[in-house]
Amino acid sequence: MELNHTHDPRTRSWLASANEAGCDFPIQNLPFGGFRKAGSNEAFRGGVAIGDQIIDLAALSQTDALQGLPALALRTCAGSSLNDFMAMGPVAWRALRHALFDLLREDASGEAVQALRNSLVPQLEAEHTVPSRIGNYTDFYTSIHHARNVGRVIRPDDPLTPNFQWLPIAYHGRASSVVISGTPFHRPMGQAMLPGAAAPVYGPCARLDFELELGFYIGPGNAMGETVPLEQAEAHIFGICLLNDWSARDHQFWEMAPLGPFLGKNFCTSVSPWIVTLEALAPYRVPFAHPANEPQPLPYLDAPSNRAHGGVDIQLEVLLETAQHRAKGAAPDRLSATGFRHQYWTIGQMVTQHTVGGCNLQSGDLLGTGTISGPTPAEAGAIVELSLGGTRDIELPGTGERRRFLEDGDNVILRGWCEKPGAARIGFGQCSGEILPARQG
Repeated sequence: MELNHTHDPRTRSWLASANEAGCDFPIQNLPFGGFRKAGSNEAFRGGVAIGDQIIDLAALSQTDALQGLPALALRTCAGSSLNDFMAMGPVAWRALRHALFDLLREDASGEAVQALRNSLVPQLEAEHTVPSRIGNYTDFYTSIHHARNVGRVIRPDDPLTPNFQWLPIAYHGRASSVVISGTPFHRPMGQAMLPGAAAPVYGPCARLDFELELGFYIGPGNAMGETVPLEQAEAHIFGICLLNDWSARDHQFWEMAPLGPFLGKNFCTSVSPWIVTLEALAPYRVPFAHPANEPQPLPYLDAPSNRAHGGVDIQLEVLLETAQHRAKGAAPDRLSATGFRHQYWTIGQMVTQHTVGGCNLQSGDLLGTGTISGPTPAEAGAIVELSLGGTRDIELPGTGERRRFLEDGDNVILRGWCEKPGAARIGFGQCSGEILPARQG
């Protein structure tokens, strides 16, 4: 996690929009994603966000702007997914990011810089795709505050499961329903057991929820039967995005006896377009530790590097835009705000736990952190927490509406960024999704 010249907050780009205050994508960020020109039949290809523009990596790969390893890495980004680039590992990721950084510097000039200028596409003219072919999607459950809040809804007398403080819990999700930010989805149908009823009912989800999460993509995989030690885990992580693990709470709570989530989770998972590399996040790494009076990680989940800088200080917020907001032209209402620093397990520990039994991760696989909630009520990462299990109204000042769970027409927006004195602001953009009425019949 050593800092280098790409983290210097004084460095500016010749692209003016990258230097603006509050910009998510300054020269110190350079996140990767997949895009094409909106409304076109062009093939999706790799891109890098800078200011209000996208570097078209396929177009740049057709020039002689880069040489050696950066050029080789660039060519792997020209296709419809970033899997091959992810598989190359940290040395190649860093080589390409540094080469692009050098071409974007305010003092850069020459034919290579002109080639990069010619490859720029305005972000407003682009549409995005999920950046990798996701072979497998796993969602963790690693916020102790979320676990306790939801546990009190399901098991008031014993909210925290005995294993939570000993290992990063997870379930295997559905990769086919992972969609890019902005993709609407239909309210799911399913079974629910109403309070006091003797038999379940079938119908549209009545307790639809969001989950504020981060997702991270696997770079190089591991062979079946091979464990990834914690000291090496982050070399297998390409980068981080925003993730909304939409949840049908009434269906989920009925079906989770005795197994884990199924229909309550498999209908949609939204991810943001841009993947922020771990290198770009280096200035925001923070120490990790469990409270001294709580169980400490077993040896395979403990390492000096993880204790020193296993955490990442990412600030997060959830906004809700209803149909009335749009009709009135009102700004979305903020539902909550929290930070990833509160998470009980690190992303490195999640990778190690995933592989400790011999599971073979593959390049492009997506792992979710689980809902991110902080220690106060205003930091809850799901509406089931904010509404105390649907028993309390949530006021929306912008329209005067109230919510206990999400309604049709609601658009949930997740935002994330890192910011502190002496470092460049690193943004994640946003992840959004609108709820459409259920398809019945």
